[in-house]
Amino acid sequence: MERILDLFDSLPKTVLQKGRYYTRKLWVRVTLMGLLAVAAIGVSQLVEQLIPDDLAKSLGGVSADRLLNLIANAMLSVTIFSITVMVSVYQSSSTQWTPRIHRLIMQDRTTQNTLAVFIGAYVYSLLGILLRELGVYTDEHAFVLFWMTVLVLLVIVVYLVRWVLHLQGFGQLIDISRQVEETTRDRFKERLSQPCLGARPFVSDLPDKTRTIASWESGYIQHIYPEAMNAVAKEHEVDIYLDANIGSFVFLEEPVLHVHQRGDDLDWDALCEDVRGSLIIGDLRTYDQDPRFGLIVMGEVGSKAMSPGVNDPGTAIDVITRIGRILSDYKDETEATPEEVLDYFYVRPLDPTDLLRDGFGALSRDSASTLEVQQRLQQTLSGLMQHPDKGLSAAAKEFAIKELERATQALVFEPDREALRASAHRSVSGD
Repeated sequence: MERILDLFDSLPKTVLQKGRYYTRKLWVRVTLMGLLAVAAIGVSQLVEQLIPDDLAKSLGGVSADRLLNLIANAMLSVTIFSITVMVSVYQSSSTQWTPRIHRLIMQDRTTQNTLAVFIGAYVYSLLGILLRELGVYTDEHAFVLFWMTVLVLLVIVVYLVRWVLHLQGFGQLIDISRQVEETTRDRFKERLSQPCLGARPFVSDLPDKTRTIASWESGYIQHIYPEAMNAVAKEHEVDIYLDANIGSFVFLEEPVLHVHQRGDDLDWDALCEDVRGSLIIGDLRTYDQDPRFGLIVMGEVGSKAMSPGVNDPGTAIDVITRIGRILSDYKDETEATPEEVLDYFYVRPLDPTDLLRDGFGALSRDSASTLEVQQRLQQTLSGLMQHPDKGLSAAAKEFAIKELERATQALVFEPDREALRASAHRSVSGD
């Protein structure tokens, strides 16, 4: 009974995490709006029966027909136009910056909500026209249908205005950079609010007599349901250690999880089957639960800006500043305590050295011969060296020393070298 209760306790959070994943899908929002349109037609039919005959006959069915036809004709054109704009932005962002950007733009809430409303309104108008032709709504009983259609029109106008305002910056570099930063920062704060996903930090060696659960397919570790994983471990009386963190690529039969048995009896096959339902492996990295991926994408944007075809140091400088702002929120996961510790599950904490390499690695290498970018990089790293976390401070200093050496070798003009050394921290430049 206790094991069943543990599984039920982990169910709400697991369902909530899966719900958040699916609500980012366009087809889910479109389906929900379509169902809402069907429900609106049904409600209007029920309410119509409660309207007095004198009031119901005050508006004829012709008035409702005009509005329904207007919505049906307009929404089809507007939806096609919106999809065309969306696809164009996806293609241009992938070509100009990085293919990893368009997957984030695909999750843009304003775009998804607008398309869902347009398609839902189209479904509503088609159902209304169909029911009028079938005689369900007669001319004498179209009062509620008319006002329900007016309400739908008001919703359309609101979302149309929002969509037009959104298009003013949609797909532009500043908008994309801000969107990536906000998403990465949200994932970063979410991770640090529940250190190690709420599990115990995996910082020491594995205990003796552990068994390995190998990867059942090749791909990236996309998502983990920690509460469900902890419930599985508790049910089977084992400790589970996640050796590869979220975003890591694992090959088929590569060790992923290590299991330390607490009890006497263990159904190994049942444990492996339960674990597979709590860990998702896919062919692409995702932003969800993976703040390091967001840092990599931001670094790619800055790196692409320094390519000969673009040659935009200002964008690289902007990206460096944004990455530094994200990393300033860093906290040591081994010292923080989550609200509710998952006692049977262990996860490796984020490494500040990996975070710096993810964000600045490619960007600093490709801009090594550009003085302005290297100066901003050294200034940002100097700021991170003042961070209260000793791990991040030490990692920032080590990274700054390496990148200063790389840049001084790439810069051929001695005054540029001197200017770069002057912008670096004293402990890094040796002054």
